Amino acid sequence: MDRLDRKIIAELQGEGRLSITELASRVGLTVSPAQRRVRDLERAGVIRGYRAVVDPAALGLHFEALLFVTMKQADRETLMAFEEAVAGIPNILLAQRLFGDPDYLLRISTTDLDAYARLEDDVLAALPGVQRLNSTLVMKNIVVDRPYPSEG
Repeated sequence: MDRLDRKIIAELQGEGRLSITELASRVGLTVSPAQRRVRDLERAGVIRGYRAVVDPAALGLHFEALLFVTMKQADRETLMAFEEAVAGIPNILLAQRLFGDPDYLLRISTTDLDAYARLEDDVLAALPGVQRLNSTLVMKNIVVDRPYPSEG
């Protein structure tokens, strides 16, 4: 990946709906080479897709929590069952497996505290292999969906 590819990535992360003409202008290329580079980046899996960034409050999602999950056991079958179940819960915005304790970090968004409590009690606590759940409530988001740095 060269300097121009990195410039293309930086521009598209900032504004994914740029026309190819505008993108080419911003990175100093003509349309055809810019289009070819974007296609190559997409085919290589560097650019995995495009999406709209939505205000959660506009969807009625006014509450966010971080949930730390400690597992009873760490055998492959249990972990895979847990991860598959987590992937199917729409309110989980981010799920990461961690080294050490706790085993997982989940970022969860719901309408309010009551909805979160129901989700934790009825769904999350019943996930395969869960030993302990530890929540912390998000007071304020400072940095959200920041683009990746284009220079490593």
